[in-house]
Amino acid sequence: MTRLLVPNTRFSRRRFLTGSAAGLGVAAVSSFVAPAISRAASRPEITHGIQSGDVMADSGIVWSRSDRPSRMIVEYDTRESFATARRLVGPAALEDSDFTAKVRLSGLPAGQQVFYRVSFEDLSEPGVASAPLQGSFRTAPADRRSVRFVWTGDTVGQGWGINEEWGGLRGFAAMLKQDPDFFLDSGDTIYADGPLEAEKTLPDGTVWKNIVTEEKSKVAETLADFRGNYKYNLLDHNYRALMAAVPRIVQWDDHETLNNWYPGEILPANDRHGVKSSSLLAARTNRAFHEYMPIGTPAQEPDRVYRKIAYGPLLDVFVVDMRSFRGPNGPNRQPAAGPDTAFLGSEQLAWLKRELLASRATWKVIAADMPIGIMVRDGKTDFENSSNGNGPVLGREFEIAELLRFIKLNGVANTVWLTADVHYTAAHYYDPNKAQFQDFEPFWEFVSGPIHAGSFGPGEMDDTFGPQVVFSKDPGGKPNLPPSAGLQFFGLVEIDSESEVMTVTLKDIADTALYSVDLQPKQA
Repeated sequence: MTRLLVPNTRFSRRRFLTGSAAGLGVAAVSSFVAPAISRAASRPEITHGIQSGDVMADSGIVWSRSDRPSRMIVEYDTRESFATARRLVGPAALEDSDFTAKVRLSGLPAGQQVFYRVSFEDLSEPGVASAPLQGSFRTAPADRRSVRFVWTGDTVGQGWGINEEWGGLRGFAAMLKQDPDFFLDSGDTIYADGPLEAEKTLPDGTVWKNIVTEEKSKVAETLADFRGNYKYNLLDHNYRALMAAVPRIVQWDDHETLNNWYPGEILPANDRHGVKSSSLLAARTNRAFHEYMPIGTPAQEPDRVYRKIAYGPLLDVFVVDMRSFRGPNGPNRQPAAGPDTAFLGSEQLAWLKRELLASRATWKVIAADMPIGIMVRDGKTDFENSSNGNGPVLGREFEIAELLRFIKLNGVANTVWLTADVHYTAAHYYDPNKAQFQDFEPFWEFVSGPIHAGSFGPGEMDDTFGPQVVFSKDPGGKPNLPPSAGLQFFGLVEIDSESEVMTVTLKDIADTALYSVDLQPKQA
């Protein structure tokens, strides 16, 4: 494919969004020349906005959804005028994908703003097309250019849905204000096991009012239920605006299926789910996840979530999956590694080692869907993540120890862990001198979230790998505080092109900087 070539100019998403309502995914672009329309009333409609994702130096995924069987059409250009636009005829959006469709744009120029617009042509009435929607994304640089991105997790959890009187999912507007190169969505992207009620009375007597759809009024069990959960978030204007203007790197955790699930789990008879197989529920949500997310996967592994996103000479992002390959949740105290201690699983762990060893980027971000130093319990005796209490390496900690030792022995420099899951924000410094297991180099883990869910914490720390709590902002043990309590968080990462210093800032959705640290790069 012929590459798009334009002068290297910096683009302001704020100007783009202000100047074009279409950037919000709610209006048409008047300059678009659509096929002739025979009956305007019969035109397809784009129902849930547009998204881009997994953007690298020369490619990116574009996603959208139609309301009927139709063909996805994407035009894209490095000029906002679309004066030299290329046109890509994409796949058919059909019933088997819930009318979603996505394409990979390739042959893109590095370090450029790419404008795209999506329309759908009716398969029953050729020539009849939807009004288009316009978005944009910034490709990864090929040269040493500064990088800026945001991350968080935990969206619409614990019964806190879209409250239009409060401004909707306001955290997504706060992230858009940062003008990031991309958004790392760290899991719990939906709460399929968290039904919404129309109203929730707050401790002060005021009422939180949720938008409620049929699918969000019950726990998700069918494929249609899970699809409805992903659709729900896209009802919010803040959410759609961010997705139209900023590419996304997405991963999953437990609530995409149900709380604390693991492969092979059979739910007890008194569980509210009629379907008792967690693996069956997970297979259904995995299908919906890949239908509704702008995620690229190998053709031979369509269900895979773990992958590497190369974002120029300064950054590689390693997206891991701590959910799909784990052994059963339990006390997590096994004295030797085995099938029951799997957390990443042997195949994914081998992949991560290979990719870290091959990386030539200055910074290697390990995007984890769970923290490794906070104890996350599953009931009174079992554990959700690798941490299991103070002491030597046991259970799922064997995989973490193996990875940390590998990083040290092979001189893999500048690894940083980013995560969410625990519903508060924190900065942890892992110090081998204060650890039970000491065969690793010091590193940082940063926690952020929720972006729109109940606030919890702080969690109890496990000293196996020596995490030191440098900063924490949390409810002080008060459970499930609403978004209006002000404890909703995201993180901002900036890598300077000259010094290669990584600055990590933890923020709340009022855009208050709560904590910031400059990380100096080390030479491999």
